[in-house]
Amino acid sequence: MASGQAHIASALVKLLVRRRLARVTDPRQIRRLVGRTRRFVRPGTTFEPASLGGVDGEWVRSATEARARLFYIHGGGFVACSPRTHRPITAALARRGFEVFAANYRLAPEHPFPAANDDVLAAWRALRQQSEGPLVLAGDSAGGTLALGLMIALRDGAEPLPAAAALFSPATDLTAASRSYRQNIGRDAMFGPAILAQFRKAYLGHADPHDPRISPLFAPLCGLPPILIHVGERELLRDDSLRFAEQARQAGVRCEVKVWPVVPHVWQLAEQFIPEARRSLDDAARFLHAAADASPEQRRSGSNP
Repeated sequence: MASGQAHIASALVKLLVRRRLARVTDPRQIRRLVGRTRRFVRPGTTFEPASLGGVDGEWVRSATEARARLFYIHGGGFVACSPRTHRPITAALARRGFEVFAANYRLAPEHPFPAANDDVLAAWRALRQQSEGPLVLAGDSAGGTLALGLMIALRDGAEPLPAAAALFSPATDLTAASRSYRQNIGRDAMFGPAILAQFRKAYLGHADPHDPRISPLFAPLCGLPPILIHVGERELLRDDSLRFAEQARQAGVRCEVKVWPVVPHVWQLAEQFIPEARRSLDDAARFLHAAADASPEQRRSGSNP
């Protein structure tokens, strides 16, 4: 059963965010919208500007001892947001025992595909080079898409993969063929199909949405590390997660997916308000720590202790 806070948050997002997004005619307008949104972060977290592989970003640390390093890729429809806007999530993960690097990749439409993918790969390679232990990966929405693309690129290049990935409402099929795009038109608290179409157009440029680097659902998925996916039952993107998880399992990948009732898109940003956000982040932290703490043999077999 969904919490009262989840119901309130969903109603507020539908009233205050979806209506504004419906009036957007240029996706760059969203940058001004998110720039005016207040983000609440608990005291005790530090944010240090940094650059990895020529890509700006920031280190996020807390007083909690870091047991593993985490590479975080923020969402924003490929056109907006930054590590700063997603500090509620990265700070929450830092408090749960991670030293987090959040990459500030280039945004569309000024920088269409493959700019964001290239930035994420460059930053990851630099982080991998300076890290001794296993790394884990997380991302939300478009950041989840980029995280999947990163893992596929690393696998195809025979490069070291993260020990595991936790993804929140990733887009996996940018052809918009998932059934939930039709079923949840009136139910998604944040998005209508029109604004998602603007995001896709800005990001794709002249690229083909069937390209597996863009739509991970169309890539061979064998050889990927364990993946945890959380998505809202009412989201347009719901079936992107369900379809990907099914295909990943068929390819022999350990992929856990949980569908949450009522919550809006990337509800993890409201960790201080929505109990489901705290539980989602707790689940993600446990999943990632278990993978990072596993032996090399366990990681190779895709099983955690």
